[in-house]
Amino acid sequence: MCLGIPGKIINIRDDGFAEIDMGGNIKEAGLQIVPEAKLGDYVLIHAGYAIQVLSEEEALETLDYLRQIASEMGAADETG
Repeated sequence: MCLGIPGKIINIRDDGFAEIDMGGNIKEAGLQIVPEAKLGDYVLIHAGYAIQVLSEEEALETLDYLRQIASEMGAADETG
């Protein structure tokens, strides 16, 4: 299974890569697949590349779901 994680573009470099804020973690990702992406946009990151531009609402909703899943998995680990 593959998983794409939403993040917000906080800096775009001249080499086609950007710094992406992914829930407080800053990662580097290529923008070659979504050249229309701009500073402040939310993008879906997979394997080091932005693969889709997302609305802020869609990105934040997805991040909330991922937090819920992580929380439930942590609770399951504690109960055995």
